[in-house]
Amino acid sequence: MSSLAGRLRRVFTATPLATTKIPAKTTAPLQATSETPAKTIKRLSFNNSTLKEVVEQFKESSDSKRFRSRAKLYEKAVLKLATAKKFSFIEDILEHQKQYKEISTEVFAVRLITLYGKAGMLEHAHKLFDEMPKLNCERTVMSFNALLSACVNAKKFDKIAGFFQELPASLGIVPDVVSHNITVHAFCEMGSLDSALSVLDEMEKIGLEPDSITFNTLLYAFYHKGLLSESRMSEAVELIDEMMTSGIKPDVFTLNYVMKGFCKAGNLEEAKRWYGEIAKNELPPIRATYMIIIPFLVEKGDFEMAAELCKVVFRRRWLIEPALLQQVVEGLVKESKIEEATELVELAKLKGTFQITLELPSDKNIVYLFVDFLL
Repeated sequence: MSSLAGRLRRVFTATPLATTKIPAKTTAPLQATSETPAKTIKRLSFNNSTLKEVVEQFKESSDSKRFRSRAKLYEKAVLKLATAKKFSFIEDILEHQKQYKEISTEVFAVRLITLYGKAGMLEHAHKLFDEMPKLNCERTVMSFNALLSACVNAKKFDKIAGFFQELPASLGIVPDVVSHNITVHAFCEMGSLDSALSVLDEMEKIGLEPDSITFNTLLYAFYHKGLLSESRMSEAVELIDEMMTSGIKPDVFTLNYVMKGFCKAGNLEEAKRWYGEIAKNELPPIRATYMIIIPFLVEKGDFEMAAELCKVVFRRRWLIEPALLQQVVEGLVKESKIEEATELVELAKLKGTFQITLELPSDKNIVYLFVDFLL
């Protein structure tokens, strides 16, 4: 039997795909710049002198081991400074962390690499990765993956191919499924779907099996490119069955995309079946599931099931578009299901101010029910 990677590639190879040429590697210049210190940074204006003072307070607070353990404070401060384009201040804070003993632990170094990536400072993330041996910090696939993720976070997708091809062999690092998934994601973001599929060839070659994240990434990219026909969706379903047999459980996002694919193909029976698979697999429901299938049920005239799913939305206190709810109610009335329509309106009363008009078929009288519906 062929591997999952090989099967996955065939499912997503429907038509010849344009391959985005990966630009040659260039060395870009470093980005120029211009209660807790992190919280202060978050609420401050972008005044340069004031921020500089707070950055100095942040660095002083970093002397506390407890403060250094609060990763969220670092992230909030870095993101605020990145929004203000104060990249030199970010460098000041993060380079200051190298003096502490935690820098010799890969987890701490990965935090700094990740923060540089989220700030869009890939060159700094790469520089820190290269410095890790001098800092007595081992480099494993974990820090390698952090560097790849930094490329994605910084939207420097074209850099990933070079890192992925060159670094593992030179550093003795073996890329894992996470490494390949990050690379697939980057190629999909670039629109280079053929290159993304070539990563599956590499996985098959080295005996790595794709997981639900691999599948979801490709499914999302191909769906939004309009490259998944109904026949291809059927092959995707077979592949999901094989993945489950292999012990890889699909998540709610996988099943949502499959369901959405069948909705787009106009296949009501299969869309309803895959909605049922979410409960069957005991996956936690999310609002997106219902916002995909309820409009499709309305389009196909299955107002009874649409009404039942609207009730689920109400019970979970999720938002629903008034216009969509209006369509469900009117569809029930047209089918003379007045009790069901009235029940749905009564349930909606708990939600806010929204006017639903019910037209009774018997005498064509208009009954107005005012429903509270908060958006």
